[in-house]
Amino acid sequence: MPLLRIEPVGDATLEDWRHVHNTIIPTDPLSSDEVRERVVRNHLEVAYLDDVLVGCATVRPPVGDSATATVIVRVLPAHRRNGYGEEFFAREMAHARASGARTIETIVLASNVDGLRFALSHGFVEVSRYLPPEDDDPFITLRLQ
Repeated sequence: MPLLRIEPVGDATLEDWRHVHNTIIPTDPLSSDEVRERVVRNHLEVAYLDDVLVGCATVRPPVGDSATATVIVRVLPAHRRNGYGEEFFAREMAHARASGARTIETIVLASNVDGLRFALSHGFVEVSRYLPPEDDDPFITLRLQ
């Protein structure tokens, strides 16, 4: 299997990261300015297979006494079940651990069945749900056990 080319989000990759996010989380689309704000406080990356966009990731740095980091990897539906999520996830987990994380969480939109299956198969368990106002698709927070 070819390795992904993974790049940090910057001017050249910001719209690719935004595209993946908004495709996988259509209930909470982000503007370019919102992504620019996130890149300042979080570690954002995009993944490509050659020049084809495969996915994006967010690592929120560890916080609190438990040093909890949030690792979110999103893979476009056309590229799922090819091992790209595994490769991308391993890289983002390593980044979170190197940042001092002792506890890892992820957040998945309930309607993202593939994302939930991936998280559960990697040892995450549900700890909470959040239903945004005027929405019917909750965000599920899962913690690595």
